[in-house]
Amino acid sequence: MHPDRVDAGIARRWLLAARDALGESREEIDALNVFPVPDGDTGTNMYLTLEAAVRGVGEATTDSLGDVLASAARGAFLGARGNSGVIFSQVFRAVADVLSRPWPDGPGTQAFAEALDAGARAGYEAVVVPVEGTMLTVMKAASDAAVAEAADGSSLARLVRRAVAAADDAVLATRAQNEQNLRAGVVDAGGRGIAVVLAAMDTAMTGRRARPATGLRVEGAAVLPQTAGADLVAGGPAYEVMYLLEADDEPVGALRRQLADLGDSLLVVGGEGLWNVHVHVDDVGAAVERGIEAGRPFRIRVTHFADQVSSAAARPRGGRLVVAGAAGPGLAALFTDAGARVVSAERGRLAATSDILAAVLDGHAAEAVVLPNHRELVPAAEAAAHEAGEHGVRVAVIPSRAQVQGLAALAVHQPSHTFDADVVAMTTAAGHVREGAVTVAVKEAMTTAGVCQVGDVLGVIGGDIVIIGSDLPEVALEVLTRMLASGGELVTVVEGAHAPDGLAEAVATSLAESSPHVDCVTLDGGQERYHLLLGVE
Repeated sequence: MHPDRVDAGIARRWLLAARDALGESREEIDALNVFPVPDGDTGTNMYLTLEAAVRGVGEATTDSLGDVLASAARGAFLGARGNSGVIFSQVFRAVADVLSRPWPDGPGTQAFAEALDAGARAGYEAVVVPVEGTMLTVMKAASDAAVAEAADGSSLARLVRRAVAAADDAVLATRAQNEQNLRAGVVDAGGRGIAVVLAAMDTAMTGRRARPATGLRVEGAAVLPQTAGADLVAGGPAYEVMYLLEADDEPVGALRRQLADLGDSLLVVGGEGLWNVHVHVDDVGAAVERGIEAGRPFRIRVTHFADQVSSAAARPRGGRLVVAGAAGPGLAALFTDAGARVVSAERGRLAATSDILAAVLDGHAAEAVVLPNHRELVPAAEAAAHEAGEHGVRVAVIPSRAQVQGLAALAVHQPSHTFDADVVAMTTAAGHVREGAVTVAVKEAMTTAGVCQVGDVLGVIGGDIVIIGSDLPEVALEVLTRMLASGGELVTVVEGAHAPDGLAEAVATSLAESSPHVDCVTLDGGQERYHLLLGVE
């Protein structure tokens, strides 16, 4: 049965689903990006903004819906990236404000419709010169559909589905509504991002995955040309300037007028002493100076559209480094000893895109290979790779989704080989590892292997629970037996922080008796969640 009210749990699931969906769609959306300038970063910017919102939830002081949404909205506002990210942060802030009102029975169908309507209006209000055929159009279509559905007395789930369908239709229509989209034969990138976020609400409520989008690009259409060393679009500003601004309300009006005279794509949003400023200009200094006259600008970011080169890359770069996600202190030591720079892949402490980017840039290498080693870190790593490219660093992300895959990839790393040859070898090594794990249930739950009770031993293969038992070594051996059924010569057993003493050795001994032809390596990983991580290659 689908929920008929939005609560804190649904809000959290929505944000997580939206972040993950944008992570998966990031490259697709970036490739659609031709408006307002074809700089290919709308998907990345919306993903980074959602990632900031998810991080913001961690700062909520209570688990109430209001605190969760307010913390997420503040996180999105402070972490908004690019034109699309700033607009989205305002849309989400308005949605959050409406849903956080003291609705008598909690925010249901009418509340969600009003929230989407408020979000659509906030989007138009954020833009000094609104343009149709953009994310504004898509959000308006979704809100109109939601309002009509609420008037018909529909359920919340049905309202969300209708809003999603309306957004999808509106996305396809943007190709003919915007001249730059029409010339390039693509739908609007920001509009597609809004549709992805709305579809994530349906996923949060029903568990239903969004269907792959079709018709986003006309095959054979020419992409708008970029002008090397100058403006991306002839006659358009060459730089994007963004900063947060501490200022009173009074001088902000004058700031808007002054920045409007300097450039275009102007956004000045916020209030209560804190503003987010975004503008495309040729005179970067003047844009920043106007901010200084109004208040105190900080987190100033300047991007040159033509080459996306940041002044942070001033120090010469050379060599190649590896950045690896580690799920425990023992694993961190293993990766570090192998020469990698480590970021956190621990449950509840996953590295953000900014952490991965910092690890890449701080190494001052010309090339970098990133091993996420966790399913949820892959999109963040890909977004960091995109950002690092703006700094002149060539980055490859190997989609390793488990610690044992990262260990296998790093074992064949050869910095003396060409970059492409090294990446191919590491990708192949990671891909040849089948991964499993053993843990203990902490609550009753329905799993793919049936219902588990607190204290049951769970055997996992490829992320799915396949065995429910009572003995740690027996379940571990059964997991390995199933994984070895399709072949394998080397088994890796990584012991966790809370594993009973000698568990890994006991499993290795049993494996030697049952599969004497297989070599086994035991390691101390120190990971929290899993008593054992298992790999077969």
